Parts: sequence; structure tokens; C-alpha cells
Amino acid sequence: MTKKNTRSDSHKHIKATLCAAMCSVLTAMPAFATGEDNSAAAAGTTVWTKASEIMQDVYSQIISISTVTAVVCAAVALLLMNFSKNGKTVDDSRAWLKRIAITWAILNGLGFIMAYVTPFFQGGTWNP
Repeated sequence: MTKKNTRSDSHKHIKATLCAAMCSVLTAMPAFATGEDNSAAAAGTTVWTKASEIMQDVYSQIISISTVTAVVCAAVALLLMNFSKNGKTVDDSRAWLKRIAITWAILNGLGFIMAYVTPFFQGGTWNP
């Protein structure tokens, strides 16, 4: 005779019920781009321009955080590489330093593409 674990089953049902309730609440709420009725259309602000502003702000925050994180991690890798007597630790530190540099370059390269290349394709056409 095996005892069924009723506690985990009841937790699954409670989680599923809460998830369904949250989904229904989130989909039932109306979403407005601005708090005023027609001022967005008159001012030239659309959902896409607002989304672009938000994405640029988020990206600038991510870049600032990633730069600080990359500097700290690179400093730790350099310290381990310079003061370790174990060859494996030195090799691992060198590999991590390469990964940090490549990741930081890719993140900043995305910013370069967004800032300097996308204006050429404004409106879906090539604008030299």
C-alpha cells in the first residue's frame, strides 16, 4: 500500500488556480498608450516611438551595468591569472577574460548598430 502525496497535488492545483486568475486579470485590464484621449495622435507620439524610447533607455541601463560588471570580472580574472601558482587556474582565468571581452564587445556592437545603422533604414526604405 503506497500513500499518495496529497500535499504536492494540492499545491499544484493552487498554483494552477492562481496562475489562471492572474492571467485573466492581466488580460482583462485595458491598456492605454497615454493617459489622455487623443493627445498622442496630435503630438505625433505613437506606441512605436514610445517603445523605441523605452528600449533605448533599457539598453543604456544594461550597457552601464554590463560595463561595470565586465570591469570587475576582468579584474578578478587578471588577479587570479597573475597571482595563481596553479596552471589550470591561469588557463581558466585567461579563457574567462577572453569571454568577458567578447561579450562586452558584442553588447556594445549592438548599440553601434542601433545608433548608426538603423537610421539608414528609417521608414522601411534605404535613406543614404
